[in-house]
Amino acid sequence: QGPNNVVNITASTTLTVAEHAGKIITVVGTLASNIVITLPAVNTTAVTTAAGPGQDPNNPNNQGAVFTFFVPTTIATSSLKIGTNGTDKYVGSILTVDTDSSGAMAGFAPASSNDFINLNGSTTGGVAGSYVQITALGTVSSTNSYMVNGVVICTGSPATPFADS
Repeated sequence: QGPNNVVNITASTTLTVAEHAGKIITVVGTLASNIVITLPAVNTTAVTTAAGPGQDPNNPNNQGAVFTFFVPTTIATSSLKIGTNGTDKYVGSILTVDTDSSGAMAGFAPASSNDFINLNGSTTGGVAGSYVQITALGTVSSTNSYMVNGVVICTGSPATPFADS
């Protein structure tokens, strides 16, 4: 909570648990180019409970770290891409809501190979008010995974925001 809980991003960025987890990450301003945000690799390396996050902020285990993305202004001429390290994959779902015409809604789940979420300000979401929450989960089906949920606002016919790198 407090004034340092919102992190504004205006360029491609590699996230860290220390700087971004547990905070609201906004993509602000007019994007001059495609922005790629890279999540840290999921690390479930076991360490002793004595080294937990309270005692050791450098603990490499990031299981349960939550990254919350909010789009305050529509992504107009570019795209926002939220990707993993290429090895970690997404599980979960994103709901898309068309706000410009039909009010159509659609839910999308990632394929087993998907490691990117692409918001284009149109059919795959990224209109003002869109949000996505991503949690470092651990191993699902023998792959380190991030659990994702969110509601993204789109225009036109909703299309999946999930993609491969």
